[in-house]
Amino acid sequence: MQCELCGENARALKNVRIESAELRVCPKCEHYGVEIQQPHRTTPRPGTGRRPANAPPLPHPVVKTRRDMFDMIEGEIVDDYGERIKHARMQRGWTQKDLAMELKVRELLIKKIENGDLIPEDDVRRMLEKKLEIRLLDIPEDESGKKKTGNVIPTLGDVISIKKVKK
Repeated sequence: MQCELCGENARALKNVRIESAELRVCPKCEHYGVEIQQPHRTTPRPGTGRRPANAPPLPHPVVKTRRDMFDMIEGEIVDDYGERIKHARMQRGWTQKDLAMELKVRELLIKKIENGDLIPEDDVRRMLEKKLEIRLLDIPEDESGKKKTGNVIPTLGDVISIKKVKK
């Protein structure tokens, strides 16, 4: 077995908590964290023959996969989202306070979003789109020029932007 910290092959690995991460580490690396005590099993393991022969089969355990925030990305928010919100609000004759009351959010939040100081979170963005009947997401296009439909699966390169430093 391999140590998850240094990669060295070891026979006996211990479960250790290092900076809130639980790792299986070799004896050389165990001093970097606190050993986690494993609870003793009180239930019989499946297939040990302790269940009666006429008992119904056990249901399969439900395995939940954790969702990543990037799974939720539908598209990028447009650059002029503040102007779009302000224009749609003014067309309806609402003040920032009226819009805030309609959405049940603070007026300061609306001001910051309209000024471009704050990008609205997804729930606020959806409420704004629904109340003002506008679109704030720019749906990405694929190579053929057609707008993509469905979930976008971005890569790390899609998420980060690299800034070059001038020397």
